[in-house]
Amino acid sequence: MLTFDSDAFIQSATLFFVLFNPFLMSIYLMDLIQDLDSVTFAKVLARATGISLLVFYGFALGGEGLFRTLFQVDFASFMIFGGVIFLIISLRYIFKGSEAIVQTRGPAEHLAGGIAMPFMIGPGTISASVWAGNSLGPLWAMVAITVSIVIALVALWGIKLLYDREIRRDSSLVERYVDITGRASALVIGSFAVQMIMTGLKDWGFFVGKT
Repeated sequence: MLTFDSDAFIQSATLFFVLFNPFLMSIYLMDLIQDLDSVTFAKVLARATGISLLVFYGFALGGEGLFRTLFQVDFASFMIFGGVIFLIISLRYIFKGSEAIVQTRGPAEHLAGGIAMPFMIGPGTISASVWAGNSLGPLWAMVAITVSIVIALVALWGIKLLYDREIRRDSSLVERYVDITGRASALVIGSFAVQMIMTGLKDWGFFVGKT
């Protein structure tokens, strides 16, 4: 087990929070924020978070070896494919708007699983789980993941309460928030997607011998 590294802990927790992005999640869940009461919304979000944490802990414990032994693929291949998925999502949002993100959630009867995939459990957060496990060791990686997700969920719950109390009566304000936040988040997602692809290619040895 690796000794505690405060810098690596902060970096891992921050990366996870950025990837979990409560503002992007609020767009992804905007119709649920609008339609569900606070108690139902909290229950659905708690189930999705429980599913996600189990997956993240598994990848933090298994690391890159989990890909080679269980999935029979290199971690670099996952990075490249995950980056392509994120890139497609960001491009769809830029050209089609928030509807493109909401469509990825699937039928309403599968809310918990639909919320968990593909934004809670996605290429970025899975990669971050592996990185956290490699740099911090399984125990501290799980702590960092939990802390960042709890902070993100508190922020998301705050957005829900703000909507219920202040924003619900002003639909134009909601539309502006969704458009501005969504487009800014799409740029971040797209940039991270390209970085994942580049990292995967480097790890795969694509740039070996090139200047």
